[in-house]
Amino acid sequence: MLNKPRVLLHMEGVLVLLLSVILYREIHASWLLFFVLILAPDLAMLGYLLNVRVGAALYNAVHTYVGPLALVVVSTFVKYPVLLPLSLIWVVHIGMDRMLGFGLKYPTHFKDTHLQRV
Repeated sequence: MLNKPRVLLHMEGVLVLLLSVILYREIHASWLLFFVLILAPDLAMLGYLLNVRVGAALYNAVHTYVGPLALVVVSTFVKYPVLLPLSLIWVVHIGMDRMLGFGLKYPTHFKDTHLQRV
């Protein structure tokens, strides 16, 4: 099982999701905010209305850990704490996607991902 990259990525998604939810609970952030924004990163799929290349690029930009981790850095070092819950929600979303098998998109078709063809 551990020699199958797809399984490892699913397990990684589960762990990222669980750790992020635990951290979210620990900072006592709003659960209403959590449930309102948990699917917000999927709005990036609207890029597919333009074309597959734009859609894949926008989707991938929003579904990597670079953005939310940058928010954590800004929240921590610039002392703008409102960004921390937003970044954790974003990380939970990415972890949930990986857990479910939704990967980063190739610019060929929406269903072509780095994890599988969905």
